[in-house]
Amino acid sequence: MYNNKVIEIFNNPKNVGELKGANGIGTVGNEACGDIMKLYLKIDDNGIIENATFKTFGCAAAIVSSSVATEMIKGKSIDEALKLENSDIINYLGGLPDNKIHCSILAKEAIVEAIKDYRKKQAKKLKKQENKKA
Repeated sequence: MYNNKVIEIFNNPKNVGELKGANGIGTVGNEACGDIMKLYLKIDDNGIIENATFKTFGCAAAIVSSSVATEMIKGKSIDEALKLENSDIINYLGGLPDNKIHCSILAKEAIVEAIKDYRKKQAKKLKKQENKKA
C-alpha cells in the first residue's frame, strides 16, 4: 500500500511533539475519519518559520504528511509556506494511495490554520501596543 519512502519516514518521523514557545498553532482533522493534526510553528519577527513540529493522531499517511510538511516549511517565510500544496507533499513522498490523499490536504490545512493563529496573535499584540501608546 505504501512505498518505501513513506514507510521509512513513518518509522522515523521528524519534528514530533509540542513546540515550546510556539506562536502559531493549527489544529485540523475529522474525528469521523480518525485523523487529527496539530501543527506548532515558531515564527520570528521577520515572518520566517524558525521551527515547526506536530502531533498527529491518525494513520501512517497522516503522520508522514505532517512530518514532511514541517520539514518543507522550516526556514521559509510564512508567505512561502502558504504556497506549499498538498501535491508538493505527495510528490516528495513519491505518491500516496488515492484513499490517503486527504492526509496531505490536512497537512496543508494545518499550515494555513497555524499561520492564521500566528497572524491573529500578532494583530492582538500590535493592538495592545497601540493602546498603550494612546
